[in-house]
Amino acid sequence: MYEVTDDAGLTCRRCGISRPTLRLWTRRYRELGEVGLVGLSRRPKRSPAREIFDADRELILSLRCEPNLGARRIQAELRLAYGIELSITSITKVLDTAAVPPLRPPRRRKRPTRYARPVPGDRVQLDTMKVAPGVYQYTAVDDCSRFRVLAVYP
Repeated sequence: MYEVTDDAGLTCRRCGISRPTLRLWTRRYRELGEVGLVGLSRRPKRSPAREIFDADRELILSLRCEPNLGARRIQAELRLAYGIELSITSITKVLDTAAVPPLRPPRRRKRPTRYARPVPGDRVQLDTMKVAPGVYQYTAVDDCSRFRVLAVYP
């Protein structure tokens, strides 16, 4: 109908479709003919929940036995040597499921040291901030009582 009338609005109204759908179908028809009008698969090219087969699992575990091969290096080895594309998350899941120990223990975060003086007014932190052109905010915080004084000056 669109080829005969050459009117996109009329064709869309009569067929009950939108203009983007009409453009998509005409492009596919020009490129592929009637085969292009058949519905295409909407399957994603990558799947986050992809099943990892036993052969791939054994290959990951055998590569992990080599020294200093973590998940990222195993991913590179699989891609370069075997042509297998797996995400780092999938490789990490395989290693965690197999209870393989990490290359090094996780870092322990230190708790921040809070500086507090026993006497009020012994140590005061001063901050200055430009609020607007020619206007500054001054803030003073006492380390003992955490008492805060704020003032705005030109």
